[in-house]
Amino acid sequence: MPTQRFAVFAAFALNGIVFGSWAARVPALADRIGATEGSLGLALLGGSIGLAATAPLAARLCVAVGARAVLLASALLGALVLPAIGLVGSPLQLGAVLLVVGALNAALDVSMNLSAVTVIRATGRALMPRFHAGFSVGGLIGSLGAAAAASADWTPLRHFLVATAACLLLLAWIARAVPGAAPDRGARHDDSGGSPLRRPVLWLLAAVALCSAIAEGASADWSALFLVTERGVGDGAAAIAYAAFSTAMAAARLLGEPVQRRLGPHRLLQLGALVAASGLALAVLVPLPAAGFGGFALAGLGLAFAFPVVMDLAGEAGRRADGGGGEREIGLVTTIAYTGFLAGPPLVGGIAQASSLTTSLGLVAVVVALTAPLALLARRARDREVTRGEASPTRS
Repeated sequence: MPTQRFAVFAAFALNGIVFGSWAARVPALADRIGATEGSLGLALLGGSIGLAATAPLAARLCVAVGARAVLLASALLGALVLPAIGLVGSPLQLGAVLLVVGALNAALDVSMNLSAVTVIRATGRALMPRFHAGFSVGGLIGSLGAAAAASADWTPLRHFLVATAACLLLLAWIARAVPGAAPDRGARHDDSGGSPLRRPVLWLLAAVALCSAIAEGASADWSALFLVTERGVGDGAAAIAYAAFSTAMAAARLLGEPVQRRLGPHRLLQLGALVAASGLALAVLVPLPAAGFGGFALAGLGLAFAFPVVMDLAGEAGRRADGGGGEREIGLVTTIAYTGFLAGPPLVGGIAQASSLTTSLGLVAVVVALTAPLALLARRARDREVTRGEASPTRS
């Protein structure tokens, strides 16, 4: 049987496999249902809405039944609903199915982060970036499978049925090893730490995640177009920009544990913000294709730790005396971060329409740079909470 640590990594990878499988077949799906760019954009928005709307509900469900149960159920249903994407006959149907896919993805996202927190607490190691690298690995596997299926002229439905079977086999293998038992019934009503909505440290962490999500979404969706329209690079070569961004992010997450241990989470967030902002600034200020490629790679390197480290800190902020907790805190931060993924790319497009893509991505560099002072403020807010907690004998 696999270890708990591997089971959590595999859960992140499974999430990435499902996403990479359908996202890479969007062109074939659009052609099959006759979607225009506008109708396809609205259909894809369904997945983002499902993500943002379900995250807080998923956190409450994890409190009620435990992260392990939510993880297994959402992973199972997420894999089973994948073939439904291959059966849609219109953009409206695609949007409706993606709404369900997004909701299940949110439940899996929150629960797998909580399971990751369980392993981190048990081992005392800074493993969250490595777990998040699992999603990148899974996304690569899913996209490569999609490329192979497209090359073999498989329909999306046939491809998704095979992908579902592979996901179910992986889930069956790791199911017994997934950590995160249901919390104690009395602990579910423990509000000693106060509502997450009244804790400045969580809003500051959420702001870090929001700014980072905007930058990550902008880099993913606009890097290739920026190099084509602003730097005169061909479509094929421009695609390398996102590959460089993703590769740098995955490598940093896989190898970043000693860096986080040495610098600490808050200093790592600050350093990452400066690296990401510098990378985006390099891409937009230096009018050379090489600067664009290198700049987006630096952006991936700098943003690699933002989301996983924030999840780690949010979980720690909700830790109870019995060793559990963190569900509501991770749910709050995740919900706000998803609004960044939802609003970031169209916001960049709107600014680019009014000015230029260079100006728009330059403003994104400023946004991600703001996460450095936000991380500093989050550390100070945490220290104030710790001081108040030590001064109050009633606080657990």
